[in-house]
Amino acid sequence: MNLAWKEIKRNKARFFIVGSIVFLISFLTLIISGLANGLSQDNAALIKNLPNGQFYMTERADGTFNMSQIPPDLQNDLLQQEGAVALSIQMGFVNDELEKQHGVAFVTSTASDLFPAVVQGEVLLDESLQEKGIQIGDRLINNQLTDALIVKGFVKEQKYSHAPVAFISQQDYQEMYRSNAMQLIFVPNAEVQTIDGLQAFSAKALLESIPSYKAEQMSLNMIVGFLIIISGMLFAIFFYMMNVQKIGLYGILKAIGLKTMKLFQIIWVQMLVITSIALLFAIALSQVFMLLAPSGMPFHLSFVTTLQLAGIFLVIGFIGATLSGLQIKKIEPLQAIQRGDG
Repeated sequence: MNLAWKEIKRNKARFFIVGSIVFLISFLTLIISGLANGLSQDNAALIKNLPNGQFYMTERADGTFNMSQIPPDLQNDLLQQEGAVALSIQMGFVNDELEKQHGVAFVTSTASDLFPAVVQGEVLLDESLQEKGIQIGDRLINNQLTDALIVKGFVKEQKYSHAPVAFISQQDYQEMYRSNAMQLIFVPNAEVQTIDGLQAFSAKALLESIPSYKAEQMSLNMIVGFLIIISGMLFAIFFYMMNVQKIGLYGILKAIGLKTMKLFQIIWVQMLVITSIALLFAIALSQVFMLLAPSGMPFHLSFVTTLQLAGIFLVIGFIGATLSGLQIKKIEPLQAIQRGDG
C-alpha cells in the first residue's frame, strides 16, 4: 500500500492523466445510461409501471397488439382471475381550446386498481401536457368524437411511444375506434398460461413490440458497452507501459525477496485509487446534471444503475490491470537488473 501510494505521489501527472480519461469515460457512460433509461421510461412508462405479470393478445396479431381483438368469451374468462384487466391503446390527438394539436396515446381499460377510472366525456392526462398549458376543466376536441372531453385531472409518468397517455372511458374509445373488443389482457403476478387463440407476452417482450423501442435501447446500450470495454483497454495499456518502464525496479524488488503477488497488489491498489476517485467525481457530476437537465430531456439515472455501472468499471479496471501485470511473473531478477530501470 505504501509503495503504491508513494509511486502515485511521485508520478502525479501520469496518474492524473489516466484518472482524467477514466473520469471522462465513466461520466459519459453514466450520462448515456441515464439517457437510455429516460428514453425507456418516456417510451413505455405505461407498461413499465405495471407489476410483474403476463400480457395476452390474439395469435393472429403476430405480436402486434394494435391488430389484436380479444374475443369476449376469452376476455370474460381471464378477467375472473385476481387483478386481471383488459386494456386497449391507440395513438391519436386532441385539440385544446386554442386549437393547438397534441399527440397522445389513448388508453382505456376495464375496472382495475392498475388504471384510473374514467367516466364517459372525461379524460385524465399525463402531467407533461399540463406544462403545455392544458388545465383541469379544459375542453379537448377529437374529430372522431361527437362531444368534447373534459380534463378531470393529471397522472404522473404515464407515457407510451414518447406520447403522453390520455385515459378515456370505454364508451368514448368505442366511439372513436368503432370497436368493442379490447386489445390486451394483463394478469398480474401470474405464470404463463396456455390459452387457445391467445399468445402470452412478458412485459419485456411486449415492450420490444413497440416501434423503435428495441432499436433505440439497443443503440444506446451498445454505446455504453463499448465505453466500458474502452475503459478496460485503457487500464491494460496504461499499466503495461508503466510495467515496461519499471522492469529493472521490479527485478530489484524481486531480488530482495518481494513476492510477485505483492507487486500485483501494488498495481491493484493504484487502479483502485484512480478508479474510485474518477468514479466519485463522475457520479457527483452526473447527479448534478440530472438536477439541472431541462425538463423536456428524458433523463433518469437511478441509484441502483449508478452502483451497477460503478461496480462494472471497478471489475473491468481490475481485469485490465491484472492482464497488464502478467509480464511481472516472467521477470527474472538478474536479467531485469542488467537491463536497468528503464
